[in-house]
Amino acid sequence: MLEIRSNTLPDRLAARPAACNKGDFGAVAVIGGAPGMAGAALLAARAALYCGAGRVYAGLLDERIGLDPAAPELMVTRPEALPILSAPACLVAGPGLGQSAAAHAVLWATLALELPLLLDADALNLIAADPGLRARVRARAAPTLLTPHPGEAGRLLGKTSAAVQGDRLGSVFQLCADFRAVAILKGSGTLVQAPEGEVWRNHSGNPGMAAPGMGDVLTGILAALIAQGMGTEAAAVTGVWLHGAAADLAVEEDLGPVGLTASELLPRVRRLLNSAAMRPAPGGY
Repeated sequence: MLEIRSNTLPDRLAARPAACNKGDFGAVAVIGGAPGMAGAALLAARAALYCGAGRVYAGLLDERIGLDPAAPELMVTRPEALPILSAPACLVAGPGLGQSAAAHAVLWATLALELPLLLDADALNLIAADPGLRARVRARAAPTLLTPHPGEAGRLLGKTSAAVQGDRLGSVFQLCADFRAVAILKGSGTLVQAPEGEVWRNHSGNPGMAAPGMGDVLTGILAALIAQGMGTEAAAVTGVWLHGAAADLAVEEDLGPVGLTASELLPRVRRLLNSAAMRPAPGGY
């Protein structure tokens, strides 16, 4: 098993040239945000923005919301009004999506798109309950990334959460194999596995991360890295470490662990991405 630490990360974002524009850094579209749950999608979209994605869209099922006042840079619209994205880009489905008929229809359509796709939260719950969606995930040619917590993993695998926790290694292997996807099994010592790859185990993070919205922030981090050109496995490994390391920074600054919020991770993830430790070494990695 490979250990995820700052000195073992498989990739770094390339240094930005002096002559560049936002179109050089990819696009992220987050699809979710049903009424009462828009915050989940907005957190994921904000995280993608803080991690350097060039354009970030939030496709919200809650049609009452047309702007994120905390991040007016986000382009907020309805899922069906999202533009057709071209590579490099990453799609996200699930944060605050809900399990309505409208959510199912949006997910069904999104699974057919030929771009990297991250599936989280209610997207995973819908897939767990529908063999047709499950088959559609397996049939995808573009990269797919699953990010379940133990409860969601259990539903996908037909196990209890306790059974998943009792065999985390076997569970992440089964998720990866069953869905032909990179799988992230969240929790203490988060595990990452890609098809035909080795398992990675993360060492960053702390109990303050047991708080609402933390998974949404991870989702946005991962999507931004993929949109900026990282391979799916490398983005999964790097993003998981960044997420935990940002929480560790917050605790060092006396912001937790008790009462640490997901939003407080965003500037700290950005700081880490811009630190010397995250820059490519001269002449290669």
